[in-house]
Formats: sequence, structure tokens, C-alpha cells
Amino acid sequence: MDKSVAAIICAAGRSQRFSGKRNKALVDVAGRAVFLRSIELFEERNDVKQIILAISPDDEELVRIKWGPNLSFFGVKTCLGGAQRSDTVKNALDALHEDIDLVAVHDAARCCVTKELIQRLIEAATEHGAAIPASPVIPTLKKVKGNAIVKTVDRIDLYEAQTPQVFDKSLLKRAYKHFDELDSRTIPVSDDAQLVEALGEKPVIVESDPSNLKITHSVDIAIAEAILKARPKPKPDGPIGPYAGEAQW
Repeated sequence: MDKSVAAIICAAGRSQRFSGKRNKALVDVAGRAVFLRSIELFEERNDVKQIILAISPDDEELVRIKWGPNLSFFGVKTCLGGAQRSDTVKNALDALHEDIDLVAVHDAARCCVTKELIQRLIEAATEHGAAIPASPVIPTLKKVKGNAIVKTVDRIDLYEAQTPQVFDKSLLKRAYKHFDELDSRTIPVSDDAQLVEALGEKPVIVESDPSNLKITHSVDIAIAEAILKARPKPKPDGPIGPYAGEAQW
């Protein structure tokens, strides 16, 4: 029997490295907001029973006015993010339904993730309890101090962690409870897998590639659009109507 899945879409970041006045998760990529593209990939799945969009309090009014009716129609609930990413995810975890088995935590800015990768991650998390997408590190890495190279870092066995990261709900909640019991403000946390690792658990990786891009800088918009444009378009199951090319949002 398929496990029930909840998707937490994190769109509450401050976008400090993204030029422009808007949150990067709210900008358009090929005519559609970045966060909506991320939501759609989960909304289409039958096993996804709940979608929670975590947004910044600064964006609450804009999201409600511009996209509120659509989010409501598709059953997407919103919650407010916190000062840190971990606070944002914790707020969303508090809103999960009791009957959820697996939780997929996804950066809204990774709108190029594929349906196939999501499927593989859910399958891996179902078997192992925790799974994340990761791409082998290809560039040469330098450790630098004061603009001077200290050493070249060995790339062997190094992977770049991505999202969505999928966890057994009870495991992820236990990881956050453990995190709360620590002096969390002194511990830099960059992803949810790190908190699960702190329990002594070992999430498995599902190998991905750099096309699962996280939009970080404004130039990444054009790269994301190129990635989406290059992918084959799905063939319609039935007759093509006059509005087939228009987005559901």
C-alpha cells in the first residue's frame, strides 16, 4: 500500500543573494511563479495528501491576494516561516495531518526537479526511512582563507545535497525535537538531513544531477528556463482543447 505523503514547500527565505526586490520564490520562470512550479510537481501525485507552503510574513499579503484562490482550490495550506530555515520547517511540521507517513521537504526555488526524481526519492524513503537527492561534485574545490588558497579539496565521495528530501514523519519530528533540546542557535543547519544525521541515522542518497538547480542568483532564472524548455513536453492523453497551452495557475 502506498504511503501518504505531505510536501512542505519552503518559500520563506530572505533571498539575500538574489538581486531584485522580490523573494526569488515568487518571481516568474517561463511565465509561472517559481514556487507554483514546485507545488505542481507534488499536487499531481495521488499519494500526496497534504501540501504546506511556508512563506515569509513579508510576502503573506501578496501571496494571499495574487495566488490565494488558486492555492485554496488545490488544497494548499500556507504557514509562516521563521527566522531560520529550521524554524520554517518546524512550523510546517506542526501543521501536518495525523495520517501522514512521509514528509517531503522541498526548496521552492528548485522548480526544475523532475517527477521521476521525486518518485525515486519516495520509493527510497519508503524503504530506508530517509532519502535525499544528491549530485556528485564535479568542479575543483579550493579551501580559501583571506583570498589565499589553503588547499585543494579532494572531490572523491563528495556530493551536493539537493531537495526534495523525504523522511518518515516520525523520524523527522524526532530529529527536530532533538534539535530543540540542543543549543540550536550555535549549530549551523543547512538542510533537514543534517538533523536526522545528528540522531545517528544515515539517510540514503538518490543520485541526481545539476539540472535540479536551486535558483539563487538572478542569472539562474535564465538557466532554469533553458532547462525546462529543453525537456520533452508530455503528450496529452486525450483531444487537445483550445486552452491546452495555458498553465493551470
